[in-house]
Amino acid sequence: MRFVDPVVARKTWRTLEPVHGLIYFSPEADERYAGIGITGRTGYFASRAAAMGAVPANVVIATFFNFNPDLVRAAIPAAWEIASTDKILEARLDAADAALRRALGDAVGSSEMAQAAALARTAAEAATEFVEGRPLFAGHARLSWPDDPHLVLWHAQTLLREYRGDGHIAALTTAGLTGVEALVVHAATGEVAASILMTTRAWTDEQWNAGVESVRDRGWLVDGDELRLSPAGAAHRQEVEDTTDRLAVDAYSALGDDACAELRTLARPFSQAVVASGTFGFPQRTG
Repeated sequence: MRFVDPVVARKTWRTLEPVHGLIYFSPEADERYAGIGITGRTGYFASRAAAMGAVPANVVIATFFNFNPDLVRAAIPAAWEIASTDKILEARLDAADAALRRALGDAVGSSEMAQAAALARTAAEAATEFVEGRPLFAGHARLSWPDDPHLVLWHAQTLLREYRGDGHIAALTTAGLTGVEALVVHAATGEVAASILMTTRAWTDEQWNAGVESVRDRGWLVDGDELRLSPAGAAHRQEVEDTTDRLAVDAYSALGDDACAELRTLARPFSQAVVASGTFGFPQRTG
């Protein structure tokens, strides 16, 4: 196996992420889930967790990490009583197909798509040799590969995203952070507004403020009311990100530097087209 620098792992994941991430924002997903009786936020939790089977709420709380547990419990296990996990997974794949076809048009059948799919699949399949400690990734890794190249690319990036995500959670828990504390640190970077992170993860003002004070007590925030990282907080954040990158290396090392660069070149127009399609409600970086 060829070793790649952790920065290469991060760049390659970031470049392809919109191809996977559109599934969480596309109207096609809402339509497909509603078609089997699942509506609202339940669709997100059920569709992403279904790969693990009909697991209890605590498993979803553990693997999704930074959502208010009450929000998860409102969706799981009720979703499994509405539709089987197989039906939910079918709806998710159908939604990804429709959303990608809308966003990419004729590019779904291009030679560049086939090449990108093959490279991404090589990385994703390499990751399946390292499932230890990665429960959400392992659930998705057991699923059958789709046939169409654009869905192969989507599924490969799904695996790579969950592989990296499980590693990220390991880095956060090693640092002693709870889910809400991790969100506070993220907000303090200035990359995403605190109001967005609070709302999407359903934390109350009281819970969020407690998280802020906990992070402040560690010396990771500047003095005063401003939510901004101190030098110590920035160093902590960088250490977590660096650890996350290192834990993702094995997948991309199966490609090596040159093939990772080729994959980014091939996939960048696809990611840019997804972003330009208006599927996301906020800008996405495509690397």
